[in-house]
Amino acid sequence: MNNRSNSVWLASSACLALSCVLTQTSFAASSSVAVVADAIGGVVSGPKGPEAGVWVIAETTDTPTRFIKIVVTDDLGRFLLPELPVAKFKVWVRGYGLVDSQAVDGVPGKNVNLTAVPAPDARAAAHYYPANYWLSLLEPPAASEFPGTGPKGNGIAPTMATQQHWVTHIKEGCTLCHQLGDQTTRTLADNSPEGWAERIRQARSDGDQTVGNLGHSYSSDMQNNMTRFGSQRGLNMFAVWTQKIAAGAVPKEKPPRPQGIERNVVLSVWDWANGRQIHDEISTDRRKPTVNQNGLIYGASSSTGTIQWLDPVKHETGEIPIPGDDGKHDMNAYPHNPMIDQKGRLWVTDSSRGRIMNATAAKGGKMASPLGERAAYCADPKLNKHAGLFPLTGNNTSSMLMYDPETKQMIRIPVCYGVHHLGFGYDKDNTLYFSGGRDVYGWINTRVWDETKDANKSQGWCPTVLDTNGDGKITQDRAQWNDLGAENFDPKKDTRFPGGSYGIDTHPTDGSVWFAKQGHPSVLVRFHAGNNPPETCMTEYFEPPKRPDGTYVAYDTRGVGIETNGLIHGSFGNGKLGVLDLAKCKTRRGPTATGQHCNEGWTFYDVPGPKIPGTDSAADWFYLNWVDAYDTLGLGPNVPLTVGSNSDSLIAMLPKTKEIVQFRVPYPLGSFYSRGMDGRIDDPNTGWKGRGIWASQGKFPAWHQEGGDEGKGPMMIKFQVRPDPLAH
Repeated sequence: MNNRSNSVWLASSACLALSCVLTQTSFAASSSVAVVADAIGGVVSGPKGPEAGVWVIAETTDTPTRFIKIVVTDDLGRFLLPELPVAKFKVWVRGYGLVDSQAVDGVPGKNVNLTAVPAPDARAAAHYYPANYWLSLLEPPAASEFPGTGPKGNGIAPTMATQQHWVTHIKEGCTLCHQLGDQTTRTLADNSPEGWAERIRQARSDGDQTVGNLGHSYSSDMQNNMTRFGSQRGLNMFAVWTQKIAAGAVPKEKPPRPQGIERNVVLSVWDWANGRQIHDEISTDRRKPTVNQNGLIYGASSSTGTIQWLDPVKHETGEIPIPGDDGKHDMNAYPHNPMIDQKGRLWVTDSSRGRIMNATAAKGGKMASPLGERAAYCADPKLNKHAGLFPLTGNNTSSMLMYDPETKQMIRIPVCYGVHHLGFGYDKDNTLYFSGGRDVYGWINTRVWDETKDANKSQGWCPTVLDTNGDGKITQDRAQWNDLGAENFDPKKDTRFPGGSYGIDTHPTDGSVWFAKQGHPSVLVRFHAGNNPPETCMTEYFEPPKRPDGTYVAYDTRGVGIETNGLIHGSFGNGKLGVLDLAKCKTRRGPTATGQHCNEGWTFYDVPGPKIPGTDSAADWFYLNWVDAYDTLGLGPNVPLTVGSNSDSLIAMLPKTKEIVQFRVPYPLGSFYSRGMDGRIDDPNTGWKGRGIWASQGKFPAWHQEGGDEGKGPMMIKFQVRPDPLAH
């Protein structure tokens, strides 16, 4: 190399080195994060530079209950953990494609820079994937094997008419109680069918901190659900699944890191409920989300006869025992779903009688005392006019609980019908409606209750009957009703359909109430009591569209939500968000209005994520959905939300673009196995800081989450969306 060439090479090398220094300096300058007294900020870097779209987790046990804050890094790897209490935190990085970094110490008001650690192989990376990615390795029977031909045929139960029925039962019979695909469910010491049979026979002992005295009942449920598949076919399916995983199989699809607005989320997570199982939580009056500002969050512990609470300001937790007739704690009470009214009072459904009966039977025992009979007015039209159209007889299995935080008193209100979920109407009577009745929809006029304290005068109900003769009313002679699906259907008669309902929401303007009927087929039901029930009660019945082969476009829904403009939303377990626009319906009454009469009113949107192989179903599962009508999350009004119970995510559909975003809870893994959610505005004048969506880790397997039995149990999660990933 001559001198000139050497000089040019040296000059070029010097320029490259200087450029590298300038680039690093520019990056360091641009990636500095300004913090305030209650925040920790910094930069996450990996071997190839800044790590975008990974989670930074700060955890402390200095508070009365363990507290966790989680945020996502921006394009330059920067992060800011806002609104932290005065405490010492352990801070680390978790992200797809990584393994957890070494935790470092951090305190509010200081910067902390973190080093990301790439996963050494695909299996190490997949350890952090949501459960639905692992469930995508499950292989159900092929669609051609249905309907089942029983134990002497293909082993599939004859009641499994289609593959959709089988998949629905995976969701309703298995993911109903377990995040199927989490580390606990996908690993087993004995992966044989016999090992799986033994697994589902196991039961937690009476007095368990989480499931109370219902461990044997839940074990019985699991065994019965396996039998519904066709026991051996079901056991074989799960055995092959875990055998593949034990042999080293990993999900074919990889979850994407958070993108765009997903990086603006702020997660606040608390241990709560003292290890108790939680079904649903509530923070405010859903009709007016400024009720109970900064107040306690309540949850129903269905297996332990308690109401749990969290004080998110003081980071404290506690419980309210439900009293029995003797005033002492009734461990057998079965609170299910709580709601808060306009006065800040807590209303909770209680179906304890039925659960006591089931738990006792599962252990081969008998009830110590008979179930209480319904009140006389439930069946006597002279005492209650609603009994004239449809008398309710037999045992009383349900009641309502009402707790007043000011007086600390809890009362029980007897009802004639089944109760499960509940919702307040927007009427002047603040009518409280209930799902859960098999034959009727029931309600309590809370204004009348407050004035009279008379359960009979306060309640009403109507049977589930369609106006299939098209005369604009329901025939008051129940002997003149068709049964839905009957071969001798008479178009001159109205038609009663099978009862049963799960999710519920109330319409903000037209006075109607909507119910979700889960299973296959799934149904959304519109009910309107009218001005003079039961004479004026009207019910409508909407199924998702059916394909020519008899399968459904969407199936397996439990929830329903309503926008302020009247659009109806359902989330379907096969991976679709459905929107029903009644204005598009060509007909809503008459002999064809039995479910498939408004296909033109439906629109469906696919939620991202892997499918169960060989099926039309997502591996995720949605529980209750809800519409954030009043912008409590920070994405604007009328945002449809659902919980990805099998994917650790809160799922939102942006109204204008129909883009679907997922806000994941990455730690503890399995901690966001949720049922529902609600949103509260604590201060409308502080922007994103004064708003948030609340949801709890719910139902039975709190020990399945990361940490197992050594973990703290249920978690409460608050979701907030700020303008950008570095907003204070």
